[in-house]
Amino acid sequence: MYDTKLLIKNAFRVSKVRGETAVRLRVPGGHMQAEYLSLIQELAEEFGNGTVHLTTRQGYEIPGIKLTDRDAVKRRMATMIERIERDCNVVIDAPEQGYPSAGTRNISACVGNRLCRFANFDTSNLARKIEKEIYPNDYHLKVAVTGCPNDCIKAHMQDIGIIGNVVPDYDEAECIACEACMDNCRKKITNALSIDNCRITRDEDYCIGCGECILKCPTGAFSRGRKLYRVVVGGRTGKRNPRLANTFIESAEEEVVMALFKNVYRYIDMHIDRSKPKEHMGYIVDRTGFTVFRDSVLEGVRLNPEAIVHEVENPGYVYPRRS
Repeated sequence: MYDTKLLIKNAFRVSKVRGETAVRLRVPGGHMQAEYLSLIQELAEEFGNGTVHLTTRQGYEIPGIKLTDRDAVKRRMATMIERIERDCNVVIDAPEQGYPSAGTRNISACVGNRLCRFANFDTSNLARKIEKEIYPNDYHLKVAVTGCPNDCIKAHMQDIGIIGNVVPDYDEAECIACEACMDNCRKKITNALSIDNCRITRDEDYCIGCGECILKCPTGAFSRGRKLYRVVVGGRTGKRNPRLANTFIESAEEEVVMALFKNVYRYIDMHIDRSKPKEHMGYIVDRTGFTVFRDSVLEGVRLNPEAIVHEVENPGYVYPRRS
């Protein structure tokens, strides 16, 4: 016999194969040093069945581990766990005992501006900062960070998604009124740009801060200005009430984003249904009402002047259910 709760807490999965388990390895922001790949291979070949599954949350899952080998696996993982979390300024007191919790899922992130020309910021760097605020924690929470409104990481399917935006700076002296930015915005985005007397104007009510006008400008008249973030909440899949996340805060500075994460677990702790093994944040918001959520996670948070807080109403769709 083994303690199922402890098994799950240490990031091991309950397998359908009797006597076996699988371990999940965290990679905050989806970016890590290649040196750890050799250890993952060793663990898979020595303790698992020789395969590795890449999870939807950008972690590594090693299946086929014997339950009797769990302690040996945790000892072999210890250095990797300690170093990866230390890069996030997270201190793991006893890494040789494995992960201290697995409720808060690995923070996923798109590749960001380390590679992608569309991305407005370093997504992995922000993910590591968020990791410091929310891990370790037993409460179930899924977070994703994406570099632009293309949302390649599917931030709209998370409990909390962070979308990077930019305020474009415009230098009229460099503009040749070629309208390349306007054509692109009209065809692909929100038609937020117009021209008047050879000057491009931007309608802030329609601009989503994607930054494509910057990429399309041949003379550099548009450049990257301030980085701001859109925070979306309440996304989820599942058997009960799937839905996409809705905008909670738009045009938030990084300090606002981090302050929100400092508060969110207090809200969850106060209102979670403890009769269930886990509960998505969105279901808690449904039960308490959005106002309670908003007031709790924004308590003590100083919003920057541009930040806009939205009311979130998102029923999603519900599978038919007999009473």
